[in-house]
Amino acid sequence: MINKVSRNQMRVMRHSRVRSKIVGTAELPRLCVFRSNKNISCQVIDDENGTTLASASSLKIKNGGNIEGAKVVGKEIAEACKKAKITKVVFDRGGYLYHGRVEALAEAARENGLEF
Repeated sequence: MINKVSRNQMRVMRHSRVRSKIVGTAELPRLCVFRSNKNISCQVIDDENGTTLASASSLKIKNGGNIEGAKVVGKEIAEACKKAKITKVVFDRGGYLYHGRVEALAEAARENGLEF
């Protein structure tokens, strides 16, 4: 019998390939996205020091698992980065397709002043 690899295991493998090439520094941190069925969250991470510089999540939003929730999270992360004096980041899509909620989060962050 053939064992099929789950979608999440495939995503983790894609994410590890991406992570081998993308590294966040203090000057250019990494914007990492995590998407679940009900919510979406993101963090701005300095990988050299292993610290999270800013974060945002849709846990407090009523319908956080849709595109409108992702846009709100994108706006929140851009504002949190402004407070932390971060203007440029490297986008890490987390192994997900750049489509739908991930794309909406990225576009909302760009519209609110974050560069990547």
